[in-house]
Amino acid sequence: MKAEVKGSTLPVLEIQLDPGESLVSNHGELAWMSPGIQMTQTTSTGGGGGGLKAGLKRAVGGGGIFMTQFSAPQGGFITFATHLPGTIMPIEVTPQMGYIVHKGGWVCGTDGIVPSMAFQQSLGAGIFGGEGFVLQKLDGQGQAWIELAGEVTNYQLAQGQSLLVHPGHIGMFEQTVQFSMTTVPGIKNKIFGGAGIFLVNLTGPGQVWLQSLTLPGLAGAIEPYLPQQQASGTAGGAVAGGVIGGLLGGRR
Repeated sequence: MKAEVKGSTLPVLEIQLDPGESLVSNHGELAWMSPGIQMTQTTSTGGGGGGLKAGLKRAVGGGGIFMTQFSAPQGGFITFATHLPGTIMPIEVTPQMGYIVHKGGWVCGTDGIVPSMAFQQSLGAGIFGGEGFVLQKLDGQGQAWIELAGEVTNYQLAQGQSLLVHPGHIGMFEQTVQFSMTTVPGIKNKIFGGAGIFLVNLTGPGQVWLQSLTLPGLAGAIEPYLPQQQASGTAGGAVAGGVIGGLLGGRR
């Protein structure tokens, strides 16, 4: 198996499969592929993440009940495209080291990867399309590829070292990093801060990858260019939530 990320602003991931090799991804992630690649829908992976219960957990975590398995009896290639400007990163998942990934961040992986829901919390109807803040967990054994939006900043947190991060900037972190939801300090910051009241507290040890592009920020930038009739009589947060909901809906 050979993987190559092509492009810069909106890259694609092209994976060359040798005869007999296979990949799994969330439903609907395929961009294009060579003839001879076989597609099947499955609820299980080689890592043991199977069954309806596991599928429901994946669905809540941003994926779907079924995953698509791509197999190459005679060899071939498969390509996945990013949904937003950013990058695609490879990671190695082992029984000793899993990863927590933002909703929609997992692109694909080898058969041993087990995706599931790690966390979900409502942050208000106008945020993230009303779906709340969702994180996926990748366990098992194998290679996975993760999409991160915008530019990526990496931190190595020492034992007990913490970062406070806006939920939209969470890209990925190692399972050794502890996380919890908190709010910005001070009543004036909560009311007039303009950046939301929720933050994610990340505490080491472990690596953290943060993404510069957030969906709420993207929706806010698009809002002035929406048709006037759509924006009139609608709260800014609801408009942004609707835009984000549409973007998220297109990622499944």
